[in-house]
Amino acid sequence: MRILLYNPDNGVTRNFMPHLWMFLLQALTPAGHEVVLIDGNAQPMDEAGIARFVREQNIGLVGIGAMTRMIAKAYRMADAIRAVGVPVVMGGPHVTEEADEALGRSGGPRHADAVALGEADETWPKIVEDAARGKLKDIYAPVDDFGQERKPSLKEYPAIPWDKINLDQFNLVPKMAKRTLQRISDGWGTFRIIPMESGRGCPYGCEFCTVTGFFGDSIRFRTNESVVNELLLLKARARSEGGQIAVFFIDDNFAINIKRTKSLLRDIIAAGAQVHWVAQISANLLRDEELVDLIAASGGKWVFIGMESIDPTNLADVNKGFNKPGEYAAVLQRLAQRNVYAITSFIFGMDNDTVGVAERTLKEIHTWPAGLPIFGLLTPLPATPLYKRLEAAGRLTRPKHWQEFIPFEMAHTPLKMTIAEAHAEVKAGWAHAYSPDAMAQAVDSLKDKPLGYRINIFIARMCFRGIYFPQMGPLAWLKLIYQNRRTISSLVREGFATWRGRRPANPVANGSLQTGVGAT
Repeated sequence: MRILLYNPDNGVTRNFMPHLWMFLLQALTPAGHEVVLIDGNAQPMDEAGIARFVREQNIGLVGIGAMTRMIAKAYRMADAIRAVGVPVVMGGPHVTEEADEALGRSGGPRHADAVALGEADETWPKIVEDAARGKLKDIYAPVDDFGQERKPSLKEYPAIPWDKINLDQFNLVPKMAKRTLQRISDGWGTFRIIPMESGRGCPYGCEFCTVTGFFGDSIRFRTNESVVNELLLLKARARSEGGQIAVFFIDDNFAINIKRTKSLLRDIIAAGAQVHWVAQISANLLRDEELVDLIAASGGKWVFIGMESIDPTNLADVNKGFNKPGEYAAVLQRLAQRNVYAITSFIFGMDNDTVGVAERTLKEIHTWPAGLPIFGLLTPLPATPLYKRLEAAGRLTRPKHWQEFIPFEMAHTPLKMTIAEAHAEVKAGWAHAYSPDAMAQAVDSLKDKPLGYRINIFIARMCFRGIYFPQMGPLAWLKLIYQNRRTISSLVREGFATWRGRRPANPVANGSLQTGVGAT
């Protein structure tokens, strides 16, 4: 049987990396079946296109995974697939909490033939076997002999064959530049950001987060050897292609067990398995100087930190009081001293936010080392404590907001500002943090660093700007390049001067050729 694993796009902006679940389920698929992967962020596809694909490619089963913000698109694609007679199984955090919605049991249409609840590591092989026999059940749940939910151990983690998987759709290097870039130092014919996990689960239970509900509050880890071997495999592939690779550790809190994280990072260093990597780590865990040293030595380049707010009252309200805004500057400086920079995430529209929260937040950001700030609105996701609290208080304005996904649109009424004012704050955050002047200041703040660091921060900011201001076509990119032409020109001039300084002198002019011949 041919199986398609499909991840929908959100219709707003491309993700910079594929989703791990597709590769993991591909590795867990029983022998005798062929698995095809399509990520809608890399291969855009509409309903007619996916229906035609599954028909022409003789697909016998389609698996769709989607987060809440993608679920409306996922349902439309599933409907189109089922309309041509191909069964669909859906999974992920949203479907786990809204299984009746996917199965048409809550008053709406049915979108899936089956749903996989929770982590599908153990249930996926059974789903495939049942589908091959035409005997799909409605619901598959990982439970033990007593009917209790069972979380899979990660000790026997499947080996994902990164050396054999076709990753062409995930190459971030434009096709027209591939051949030229492949020839330069270290080779840039390919550049991919690959998702990996070293552990699952988070004990913090932040009110707005789906992680604890889905993965649980007990942490499970892969073996160090398993992670190191996967990094070595990815590194070897990049080298063989004359390309580059970076890894995003998608663990919800990569350093939640500091002792274990240090052990893993030491093993990565010892094995020579360093690649550039990004991970999500809470600010409170980055007080540890030795941990930050190991992050830098093992290849860590960016750390995603969910700061959420500079207001301690807001943080306490959402059960994230372990974040201490007074420590933010020191944490970021500690990273920057080791040439590791931060992606700092903020949420506006929290209960203690008032008009001007963007300006106050930006004022703080301007005192920190250069990084990548991102801004969003407080969003009540289904089954989270936040959703339940707002629902009980009658504050939800769009209780089923995911059925019509509108980016950066609130689904409840804030306490101390209007919805329109909250929207304006998010727009102001993005507009000021990613203006041409702000981009130039970020680059200039690294003037004491090698040119590569300044190019890195500039390109990253250009791309991250697209999270809020979509850069989906050539015209949008040309306009952005024009707006930042002074910074680009400065970087190009410095790069050219650096290249000329390193270029070998003419061997005839300096006599080296004659000397070389004479020496033989």
